[in-house]
Amino acid sequence: MNAKINSIALFGTSADPPTLGHQAVLCELTKIFPKVITWASDNPDKKHQIPLLKRTELLRILVKKISHPKLELVQELSSPRTIHTLKKALQLWPEASFSFVIGSDLAVQIPKWLNAKCILNKATIAIAIRDGWPINDKQLEEIKKLGGEVELLPFKVPGSSSSNFRKMPHENLVPSELIPTLLKENLYGFADNKK
Repeated sequence: MNAKINSIALFGTSADPPTLGHQAVLCELTKIFPKVITWASDNPDKKHQIPLLKRTELLRILVKKISHPKLELVQELSSPRTIHTLKKALQLWPEASFSFVIGSDLAVQIPKWLNAKCILNKATIAIAIRDGWPINDKQLEEIKKLGGEVELLPFKVPGSSSSNFRKMPHENLVPSELIPTLLKENLYGFADNKK
């Protein structure tokens, strides 16, 4: 997969919390795309455990840890609706072409997105295959039927999910740089779990 010179990978995440999986995706994207933009947002299909402001702070710690010149956190892109994020991105980078990066677990949601056809006309969907979430041809066909272009990213995402961490907070699921904040503020009951 060769990214175009002016292409931007857009990777919004609920970051509830950011995991080693998020870290792997961001690092791999910097090897493929000339620019990688991330942000924390509310997903209308999920119930979030901690406020968006805190999740943004955790994601910022992760981006700082990765510290790659191609990677940037642009929180103003945050919106529960992809179409609103895309409109903001088009204002910020009018000359760019966009790839919306999603995990394979979310591929089934795309046809249900608000203004899905409009989004798919303006951005490629780049799918990162998550361990335990294979993608099937039917899901890809649904996206293509709406006029979407899909790229399967050439890497696999480790199976450390935010939902696993929320169920059983364990330090081997998250980047070590997040642990002081998780402990200090007892986010997700992390400090309670350490006693």
